[in-house]
Amino acid sequence: MSALKLAALDEQDLDIISAHVQDAVMKIGDLEYLPARQRFVLPMNRFAWEVKSGLFRRHNERRQSVLHFDRVIGAKTSGIARDKPDEVLSLLAVSFVPLQAPSGLVELIFSGGGAIMLDVECIEARLADLGGAWQATSRPFHKA
Repeated sequence: MSALKLAALDEQDLDIISAHVQDAVMKIGDLEYLPARQRFVLPMNRFAWEVKSGLFRRHNERRQSVLHFDRVIGAKTSGIARDKPDEVLSLLAVSFVPLQAPSGLVELIFSGGGAIMLDVECIEARLADLGGAWQATSRPFHKA
Protein backbone atom coordinates (compact mmCIF):
# COMPACT_ATOMS: atom_id res chain seq x y z
CA MET A 1 0.00 0.00 0.00
CA SER A 2 1.29 3.47 -0.84
CA ALA A 3 2.20 6.05 1.76
CA LEU A 4 -0.64 8.13 3.13
CA LYS A 5 -0.54 11.91 2.57
CA LEU A 6 -3.46 14.03 3.75
CA ALA A 7 -4.09 17.73 4.24
CA ALA A 8 -6.75 19.44 6.34
CA LEU A 9 -8.04 22.95 5.68
CA ASP A 10 -11.44 22.66 7.39
CA GLU A 11 -13.24 20.69 10.11
CA GLN A 12 -14.34 17.90 7.75
CA ASP A 13 -10.76 17.39 6.56
CA LEU A 14 -9.58 17.35 10.18
CA ASP A 15 -12.15 14.64 10.99
CA ILE A 16 -10.61 12.45 8.29
CA ILE A 17 -7.11 12.98 9.68
CA SER A 18 -8.44 12.23 13.17
CA ALA A 19 -9.76 8.86 11.98
CA HIS A 20 -6.36 7.99 10.50
CA VAL A 21 -4.37 8.93 13.62
CA GLN A 22 -6.67 7.31 16.19
CA ASP A 23 -4.51 5.12 18.45
CA ALA A 24 -1.25 6.58 17.15
CA VAL A 25 1.50 6.41 19.77
CA MET A 26 4.26 8.94 20.35
CA LYS A 27 6.77 9.98 22.98
CA ILE A 28 6.22 13.24 24.82
CA GLY A 29 9.82 14.25 24.11
CA ASP A 30 9.26 13.98 20.35
CA LEU A 31 6.46 16.58 20.29
CA GLU A 32 7.72 19.95 19.13
CA TYR A 33 6.23 23.43 19.18
CA LEU A 34 8.11 25.86 16.91
CA PRO A 35 6.67 29.30 17.75
CA ALA A 36 8.89 31.19 15.30
CA ARG A 37 7.48 29.03 12.46
CA GLN A 38 3.97 28.84 13.97
CA ARG A 39 4.16 25.06 13.74
CA PHE A 40 3.40 22.12 16.03
CA VAL A 41 4.87 18.74 15.03
CA LEU A 42 3.82 15.28 16.22
CA PRO A 43 6.02 12.40 14.99
CA MET A 44 4.08 9.19 15.60
CA ASN A 45 3.63 5.52 14.94
CA ARG A 46 0.08 5.34 13.70
CA PHE A 47 -2.13 2.29 13.43
CA ALA A 48 -3.00 1.84 9.73
CA TRP A 49 -6.80 1.68 10.00
CA GLU A 50 -7.13 1.94 6.22
CA VAL A 51 -5.37 -1.42 5.73
CA LYS A 52 -7.90 -4.24 5.91
CA SER A 53 -6.82 -7.67 7.04
CA GLY A 54 -8.16 -10.56 5.04
CA LEU A 55 -7.23 -13.79 3.34
CA PHE A 56 -3.91 -12.49 1.98
CA ARG A 57 -3.21 -9.94 4.71
CA ARG A 58 -3.67 -11.48 8.13
CA HIS A 59 -1.87 -8.92 10.24
CA ASN A 60 -2.39 -5.35 11.36
CA GLU A 61 0.11 -2.61 10.57
CA ARG A 62 1.68 0.47 12.08
CA ARG A 63 3.45 3.17 10.10
CA GLN A 64 5.88 5.90 11.06
CA SER A 65 4.14 9.19 10.29
CA VAL A 66 4.23 12.86 11.11
CA LEU A 67 1.29 15.15 11.74
CA HIS A 68 1.95 18.86 11.79
CA PHE A 69 -0.15 21.95 12.24
CA ASP A 70 0.74 25.34 10.79
CA ARG A 71 -0.55 28.81 11.75
CA VAL A 72 -0.29 27.86 15.45
CA ILE A 73 -0.11 30.92 17.70
CA GLY A 74 -0.14 29.10 21.04
CA ALA A 75 0.03 25.64 22.58
CA LYS A 76 -1.07 24.38 26.01
CA THR A 77 -1.02 20.96 27.59
CA SER A 78 -3.20 19.38 30.24
CA GLY A 79 -2.52 16.08 31.99
CA ILE A 80 0.76 15.53 30.12
CA ALA A 81 4.00 15.18 32.09
CA ARG A 82 6.34 17.24 29.94
CA ASP A 83 9.16 16.43 32.38
CA LYS A 84 8.90 12.75 31.31
CA PRO A 85 10.09 12.80 27.67
CA ASP A 86 10.10 9.00 27.30
CA GLU A 87 6.48 8.58 28.39
CA VAL A 88 4.28 7.28 25.57
CA LEU A 89 1.01 8.96 24.63
CA SER A 90 -1.83 7.31 22.71
CA LEU A 91 -3.84 9.71 20.57
CA LEU A 92 -7.60 9.17 20.62
CA ALA A 93 -8.97 12.06 18.58
CA VAL A 94 -8.30 15.42 16.96
CA SER A 95 -11.08 17.99 16.94
CA PHE A 96 -11.66 21.69 16.28
CA VAL A 97 -13.46 24.22 18.43
CA PRO A 98 -14.23 27.36 16.39
CA LEU A 99 -13.72 30.72 18.08
CA GLN A 100 -13.75 33.77 15.84
CA ALA A 101 -13.81 32.27 12.33
CA PRO A 102 -11.54 31.04 10.91
CA SER A 103 -9.53 30.83 14.17
CA GLY A 104 -10.12 28.31 16.91
CA LEU A 105 -8.63 25.57 19.04
CA VAL A 106 -7.37 22.25 17.74
CA GLU A 107 -7.77 19.70 20.54
CA LEU A 108 -5.58 16.61 20.61
CA ILE A 109 -7.12 14.16 23.08
CA PHE A 110 -5.00 11.34 24.52
CA SER A 111 -5.88 8.24 26.53
CA GLY A 112 -5.51 8.73 30.26
CA GLY A 113 -7.02 12.22 30.13
CA GLY A 114 -4.13 14.12 28.56
CA ALA A 115 -4.74 16.86 26.01
CA ILE A 116 -2.95 19.43 23.89
CA MET A 117 -4.79 22.56 22.82
CA LEU A 118 -3.43 24.47 19.83
CA ASP A 119 -4.59 28.04 19.32
CA VAL A 120 -4.69 28.37 15.52
CA GLU A 121 -5.37 31.20 13.08
CA CYS A 122 -7.13 28.61 10.91
CA ILE A 123 -7.03 24.87 10.25
CA GLU A 124 -3.91 23.96 8.31
CA ALA A 125 -2.63 20.43 8.97
CA ARG A 126 -0.77 17.72 7.12
CA LEU A 127 -0.36 14.01 7.83
CA ALA A 128 2.25 11.99 5.96
CA ASP A 129 3.66 8.48 6.25
CA LEU A 130 7.45 8.52 6.29
CA GLY A 131 8.37 4.95 5.51
CA GLY A 132 7.30 1.37 5.30
CA ALA A 133 4.90 -0.51 7.52
CA TRP A 134 5.55 -3.13 10.16
CA GLN A 135 3.32 -5.70 11.78
CA ALA A 136 1.42 -4.43 14.82
CA THR A 137 1.41 -6.76 17.80
CA SER A 138 -2.28 -6.06 18.44
CA ARG A 139 -5.29 -4.20 17.14
CA PRO A 140 -6.52 -1.30 19.32
CA PHE A 141 -9.90 -1.92 20.94
CA HIS A 142 -12.30 0.59 22.47
CA LYS A 143 -15.32 -0.29 24.58
CA ALA A 144 -18.54 1.19 23.24
